[in-house]
Amino acid sequence: MSHRVTLIPGDGIGPELAEATRRVLDASGVPFEWEVVDAGEAVMAEFGTPLPDHVLESITRNRVALKGPITTPVGEGFRSVNVTLRQALNLYANLRPARSIRGLETRYEDVDLVIVRENTEDLYAGIEHRVGPDAAESIKIITRAASERIARFAFEYAMANGRRKVTAVHKANIMKLSDGLFLDSCRTVAADYEGRIEFEDRIVDNMCMQLVQKPDLYDVLVLPNLYGDIVSDLAAGLVGGLGVAPGANIGTEAAVFEPVHGSAPKYAGQNKANPTALLLSGVLMLRHLGEQAAAERVEDAVRAVIAEGRTVTYDLGGTAGTREFADAIIEKLSVTAPGAVAAVS
Repeated sequence: MSHRVTLIPGDGIGPELAEATRRVLDASGVPFEWEVVDAGEAVMAEFGTPLPDHVLESITRNRVALKGPITTPVGEGFRSVNVTLRQALNLYANLRPARSIRGLETRYEDVDLVIVRENTEDLYAGIEHRVGPDAAESIKIITRAASERIARFAFEYAMANGRRKVTAVHKANIMKLSDGLFLDSCRTVAADYEGRIEFEDRIVDNMCMQLVQKPDLYDVLVLPNLYGDIVSDLAAGLVGGLGVAPGANIGTEAAVFEPVHGSAPKYAGQNKANPTALLLSGVLMLRHLGEQAAAERVEDAVRAVIAEGRTVTYDLGGTAGTREFADAIIEKLSVTAPGAVAAVS
């Protein structure tokens, strides 16, 4: 049985990354039917919006989407397509794993963190306005319903994936009502998992210092929207940067998988960009679809190619292009394909 998936190539380097990822996922042996739809800057002139209705309709129909990076203008222009997608489809859980990759030189070894970020409210709800010519106000929304929902997602993820601990991250010492409500909601949910999953909490600024000093002490972190965005980038920096940082946006009716990094338009069309983050987002998608064996094979192939260091992109210390990097991963997959005969050395 094939999986019908919406594919949104994105802006800038997005189309090249999407093509590389599609080729690798097709080589995994899992049958896909790709429904390609465009969003972002390229469709503004035709539709007057970077997120046309037919894109949302495709995701709603297929329930799963793989999305390349889309440009978010700074300070002006349209609001983030990513945030709009999450809110429109109620993709309330943002999942961002950060795991060390052999072959990438970093300051740390054996980092294995999972950031679980609430995806629908907080300051990202977009309730902001001018309160004068030189002042603006943003309103932070935290609700018990959304906070308990994301906390339960974090605990259920920990249970399902053999994780040991969930840490709630907040600023309840200062924002006693909003972040206090988030922390209280996490504590309420944690009580249901007592004796099975350890629970603790950390103030967000202290959490950032702790992650830099001793990331090995932490496992699954659950955070409100803004802190989750910031801390997930910090976690990516521990394992090699945004170029290797995958992401998943998960709701009850749909899921969208995307890299954490942006669209890097100055590198578009040059066959230089590193597709690892989108490839690993594809691995998350395979797991979501129940294709566990294929997910392991693809992730192992990506990690093996990076560890060898022979056919990797410039940011990973090599000279290979996007296509050649994907070719090397596909070659690894052909060796480990179900029924393949291993070479004898």
